[in-house]
Amino acid sequence: MFQSPGNVFIEIFNFPIYYYSICLALAILSGCWVSCQFTKKYYPYLDADAFFDTLLYIVGFAIVFSRIYYVVVDWGYYSNHLSEIFMVWKGGLTIHGAILGGAIGGFVRTLMDKRLDFLSYADVTPWGILVGQIIGRWGNFFNSEAFGLPTDLPWKLYIAPQFRPEGYENFAYFHPTFLYESIWNIFVFLILFFVFRKLMKNIRGGVLFVYLIFYSVGRILIESIRTDTIAFVHGIPVPTLVSAFTILIAICGIIYSWVNREKITQFDARKITK
Repeated sequence: MFQSPGNVFIEIFNFPIYYYSICLALAILSGCWVSCQFTKKYYPYLDADAFFDTLLYIVGFAIVFSRIYYVVVDWGYYSNHLSEIFMVWKGGLTIHGAILGGAIGGFVRTLMDKRLDFLSYADVTPWGILVGQIIGRWGNFFNSEAFGLPTDLPWKLYIAPQFRPEGYENFAYFHPTFLYESIWNIFVFLILFFVFRKLMKNIRGGVLFVYLIFYSVGRILIESIRTDTIAFVHGIPVPTLVSAFTILIAICGIIYSWVNREKITQFDARKITK
């Protein structure tokens, strides 16, 4: 059984330090470090310094867009609580918004420097994104959010009465969907590393596209048992629709890269980035 110890780690001079903030900081720092190490070890044809510079854009845009996405989707609440829009330490960051923002940030960076190929550098990002997701999801645990339907399974999650959603006030234990997603991301990391890292070696963006497909499949499955979805379209959760659309985009990306593989294999990234 899981039970959150609360959302405040420590107070310093009456200033609270939240577990969520700590998890988010660890997720970002660890993700950036892993991506940089992968660049040096497995992508020697890329410029590691250029990738580090690009990461600054990716992370900055990812944080901003992850919050914008959440606020827009839950505008019914935030329109009446404008002061809470910037209170990210209370939660409210979305992975779909972060992926979109990170992609925009990376694209902006490559537009600024024509020597950088967007898809080649984007291929390194899934390693860091996955590590960030694995760690970051635990912020939901400390905030008592992103949990699923009631359950009596041995790994059930206790949710205090004040955090229980409407209609589930009489239930105490719920599926720890934050944990399911964290474990799913570990699986995706391993299958990318041991299988698709080599299979997609000559396809620019291949690893990124496969990551998007696998993560989205897992998100659709997990979303089906979550109780905190805040927006629906014809009864379908918005995250499910976005995940399905992401799968479609990723499949199109793989097809595009595969069709152009001869051009891609002749692409000498070292000449462009160095």
